[in-house]
Amino acid sequence: MKTVVFTSAAVNYLPKVRLLCESLRKFHPEFEIVLALPDRRSAEVAFDPALIDEVIAVEDLDIPDRRRWIFFHAIVELATAIKPFVLKTLLARPDVERVIYFDPDMVLFSRLDDLLETLDTGSLALTPHQIVPETGMEAIKDNEICSLKHGIFNLGFVGVRANDEGKRFAAWWADRIYHYCVADIPGGLFTDQKWVDFAPVFFEDVRILKEPRFNVATWNLTTRTLAGNAQDGFTVDGKPLGFYHFTGFDSGAHQVMASKNAPGNASVQALVDWYHEKTRFDDQDPASKVRWAFGSYDDGTPIPVGHRRVYRERVALPAAHPAPFDARGQSLLYWMRHQGPIEFPEHFEKKAVG
Repeated sequence: MKTVVFTSAAVNYLPKVRLLCESLRKFHPEFEIVLALPDRRSAEVAFDPALIDEVIAVEDLDIPDRRRWIFFHAIVELATAIKPFVLKTLLARPDVERVIYFDPDMVLFSRLDDLLETLDTGSLALTPHQIVPETGMEAIKDNEICSLKHGIFNLGFVGVRANDEGKRFAAWWADRIYHYCVADIPGGLFTDQKWVDFAPVFFEDVRILKEPRFNVATWNLTTRTLAGNAQDGFTVDGKPLGFYHFTGFDSGAHQVMASKNAPGNASVQALVDWYHEKTRFDDQDPASKVRWAFGSYDDGTPIPVGHRRVYRERVALPAAHPAPFDARGQSLLYWMRHQGPIEFPEHFEKKAVG
């Protein structure tokens, strides 16, 4: 029986995926590694079999009304929306004992045998954003209130055992995400993450991992002491760093929050510098130049987020336009250009594409 680890990322994020996979191979060569692709496979990019054992693309998954469902989602939403469907697929395999998900911007720094042991008896393992109460008002606002908005548990990691309860969780999560995987914090949703706040209530044998060496990130550096360096290794509260979450790195937000939450900590800065060095040529990688397959209509017109929101909200549109990416004639794109701004002006004020 084996452990399968998967991550979810479009082709253009493959450089960071490789770094995660390299760390998985280094510390857990026994793992089988799967890339979930919210994208199409690209003839321009080869998936290194030394790092990735299998690629499961969104169009490989058993998702009802898949073409219209894909259109509902911006790129980050789709990357998260396929997670429970991939989880269900992997848990159903007879030779799989447990399935673990890691976000593509994570890196392992030591073995995780203690984490794996929790899934010997538990059905589900989750890591909270915070495991210790904050003491300063700024940190409460930045971290605890932020968790109330985005979810108590960070879904950059989830571990599920291939037993009946684990499969029941995956089926429930997939059902909720099928209908409600959208980034709408005012509406109470943050893609796949907020739903899992229910997990300890709805399911048995949920293990909430309060080990500080797991899922270290800027939002918990205020209450954890990271020490060491890249050459000798990093520790957290005196224990080997398990895995670190480099969320918001490309935007610069990671550096800002690391400096704010761990001011003067040379080891935190060394870790940030290490990741920067490892990823500094990512934008020169051919994979980073590959456009997301579902980011445009068939004629190449970029799809604004507003088009996706209107297509989801106006219930008659999916029935009237079952091929939403088609840009010919009286297409969805034609409707969006002429009728959309009249009926939904709030969705046509911003030009963001995704």
